[in-house]
Amino acid sequence: MTPTIDALRYPIGGFTPPDIVTPEQIDSWIGEIASLPAALVRVVGPLTERQLDTAYRPGGWTVRQVVHHVPDSHLNSLIRFKWALTEDRPIIKPYDEKGWATLPDYAAVPIAHSLALLDALHVRRVGLLGTLSWHQLQRQFVHPESGPSSLAVTLGTYAWHGRHHLAHIEGLIEREGWNASP
Repeated sequence: MTPTIDALRYPIGGFTPPDIVTPEQIDSWIGEIASLPAALVRVVGPLTERQLDTAYRPGGWTVRQVVHHVPDSHLNSLIRFKWALTEDRPIIKPYDEKGWATLPDYAAVPIAHSLALLDALHVRRVGLLGTLSWHQLQRQFVHPESGPSSLAVTLGTYAWHGRHHLAHIEGLIEREGWNASP
């Protein structure tokens, strides 16, 4: 049975923040963020150029675009965290992620560079996240479209974001039988 477009779009479901974010939840999310770069390398490393240029769903991005998108998104997240830690409820600037995915670098730059960027970026992110106090995690930024968000909830959003895109690629690999033995 073919999965629905919604199941392909949100293979792990959408992110729903817990009613109460606990320190244990924060530690779990930081662990997920720390492990994402290696997991992404493990999943996309064996793929061919043709496979990298395959969309994970009809009308969706290619695996290559997803790989380039993740560090772009997580770099924006790090900057948003730093703004919220150094400014009082800053209004952040959204970015056109769909537009970014169509820029020439997404097609021209080998994914190895985005994988290396994600690895280095996550060393920095985890280094920062692991030092934040509970009080600092309650600081907020304001997204012009979705409103205020605490750093604690945003941390959960980005842990989900990594799992979400990893599941896009893993689902495609499974549906296509790319990891099956010849």
